[in-house]
Amino acid sequence: MDERTRAYLRGRFGDYYRRAEVVEPPAADRREWGYIPWSRGSTTMVRHQSLLDMGDVGTFLAERRPRHVYFSAGRYRDPGADTMAEKGWEGSDLIFDLDADHLPSVDPDADSLAEMLEACKDALRRLLDFLSEDFGFSDLSVVFSGGRGYHVHVRDPGVRTLSREARRDVVDYVRGIDVEFEALSRTVTVAGEFGRSTPAENTFLPTAGGWGAHAHHVLMERVDELRDLPEDEALARLREYDGIGEKLAARTLEAIRNRYDAIAEGNVSVHNGVEKLARESLSAAIERESAAIDEPVTTDTHRLIRLPGSLHGGTGLRVTPIEIDDLDGFDPLADAVPEVFAGHEIAVRGDGGPPVEVGGQTFTVPADVIRLPEYAGVFLMARGRAEKEKE
Repeated sequence: MDERTRAYLRGRFGDYYRRAEVVEPPAADRREWGYIPWSRGSTTMVRHQSLLDMGDVGTFLAERRPRHVYFSAGRYRDPGADTMAEKGWEGSDLIFDLDADHLPSVDPDADSLAEMLEACKDALRRLLDFLSEDFGFSDLSVVFSGGRGYHVHVRDPGVRTLSREARRDVVDYVRGIDVEFEALSRTVTVAGEFGRSTPAENTFLPTAGGWGAHAHHVLMERVDELRDLPEDEALARLREYDGIGEKLAARTLEAIRNRYDAIAEGNVSVHNGVEKLARESLSAAIERESAAIDEPVTTDTHRLIRLPGSLHGGTGLRVTPIEIDDLDGFDPLADAVPEVFAGHEIAVRGDGGPPVEVGGQTFTVPADVIRLPEYAGVFLMARGRAEKEKE
């Protein structure tokens, strides 16, 4: 990035901050603050700042015009102290970071940023289901990072003093790590089941809550599909599963048709073929529904995270809080465009790379001087794909 481009972006970021109302996080005076300035060749963060050091946040941002702004998940007695030991940790929010680059379904070399962000939104929905349904968290804040993903802040009082190990347990659960069928299922002794005179031990998957319920949901999807298929197709489908041959497939299909209600109630012991399906359904549920969160962000009690309402120095987009009910309709590459960058054009020299989607439009980027809406020019310059030209 040349000096003209850097100076232009720094100036326009300042214009944004003079107009913006950036909302401070709860207990802002007990958090550490940090920022990255628009310095040539440097991405070093200035940290160990407190509100006592910075003064009014809005004034600080308008005057310093930083490239990136962060605050800590942790709360401290002395947030401006130079070492973590001196700060005096009092507790931390539980932070989750979803980055589209880390999703197994995304190919950064082939997918557009819009496609990557849509995949990330799907992962976000799964994460929110885990946090609200499985953990019962209620104080959830969702934020578009301004870059390639989303942040979720959990501020329920009970999470603040969780250790790193406890936070890692949360991460492992959400990612489906070391989830075992035996730990999820329960054994119930039933007298005279299936016409037998002796008691039988039946294995049940939970039908509500936790990975057991996720596995049962996948199992019922498969059971319903098998019931609806013609018999020859259903048998062929069953034989696709490991360990299910021709005879076992026939008996499993019979059990599915005759004992459907029992399976729907979570009983997977109606036949050993059904139990095989249930075990495989757990693996499928983990692959399909686990959330690929960035583990170090969640486990680090001293992590700094982007300030909602600030600008992302790598895109020029706003770090945007989102109401959970509004998530479906949120378009990050349009709704996070700052108004101050809209309504006029600027001259930039592009890099000749692929087109970009931003502000609800697609723009070609020739290796030449072009005039673009300012938000598109800022987006390209911040991403290192254009330089500012004289007007």
